[in-house]
Amino acid sequence: MSASKSIQNFDNLNSLAFMSDIHNTKIRKTQKPIKQATIVSMFSGCGGMDLGFIGGFYFLKKYYKQTGFRVIWANEISSAACKTYRKNLGNHIIEGDINNKFDSMPMYADIIIGGFPCQDISINGKMIGVKGTRSGLYTSIVKAIERIKPKVFVVENVGSLLLRQHKDSLDKILDDFQSLGYNLNYQLYNAEYYGVPQTRQRVIFVGTRSDLTEFIPPKQVCKIPINAKTALQDLELHPYDKEFSHIWSEAKASAEQGNRKLLADRAGYTIRAECHGNIQFHYSLPRRMSMREAARIQSFPDSFMFPCGLRETERQIGNAVPPVLAWHIANSIKSII
Repeated sequence: MSASKSIQNFDNLNSLAFMSDIHNTKIRKTQKPIKQATIVSMFSGCGGMDLGFIGGFYFLKKYYKQTGFRVIWANEISSAACKTYRKNLGNHIIEGDINNKFDSMPMYADIIIGGFPCQDISINGKMIGVKGTRSGLYTSIVKAIERIKPKVFVVENVGSLLLRQHKDSLDKILDDFQSLGYNLNYQLYNAEYYGVPQTRQRVIFVGTRSDLTEFIPPKQVCKIPINAKTALQDLELHPYDKEFSHIWSEAKASAEQGNRKLLADRAGYTIRAECHGNIQFHYSLPRRMSMREAARIQSFPDSFMFPCGLRETERQIGNAVPPVLAWHIANSIKSII
């Protein structure tokens, strides 16, 4: 399937949804308008978490409807990630170091979301925890919560935060979040049980204001994860296509991840941000995964475009929160808001 056909199919599905909206216009006119809940997004990357919280996209022929949430301010330090965000989600993203951008942050929003940097916590990183300069940036989220006092905040990080080696870091994060006066829920999520074709573990903290109903985590939606072949099979005959990000690394086999090969009958391995071209090999083709295939494994819709080169796209996809997982979290929050 060509890039244009992929996008055309997406547009056709959207057209059907639009026609359905026309038929329901009279019904909507009799209803009171619903105020959209507003979101401030921090450490936004290319926008995976933001897309999930907004909704309104197709992934593997399933429509993830709009949530009614709206991102009014976002921040990211990477110029390339901001470029991708603007192309797909809008110009409300502010580029630069979060510590220099607080003055531009709104004084109020209903929700704060963010996945603070994980390099000092990841098992592939230095494992020094929140004492590190990058993972220690979670304190910027604490500062934003103190400033905005949202109804809900949602914070994401790698699953290894729950390892024994990081007990002091986890305790510090919990103390700081709980000191804000919010009811706090945190747990490990396995993305493959929420419709993401990837064995990705992430810790998600959800804080709810004390005058609101406490957060109830979304239930898992699939007992058998979507496997790599189901997610990627239609791309097997798709030619090298830069516009569609169907481009791949020519790196030869190397140690550890560099030798890994997707298994057709199981979900994909965790997509890493810093794999330096050593992303996993395709399950049947004599090449590594393409960036479009990596985006599929991360549950990005085909309509989501990456206007950057291979390495930068690889980094953005690997750093992202899977939109489909974020969508399920967002829908559980709707009942609170």
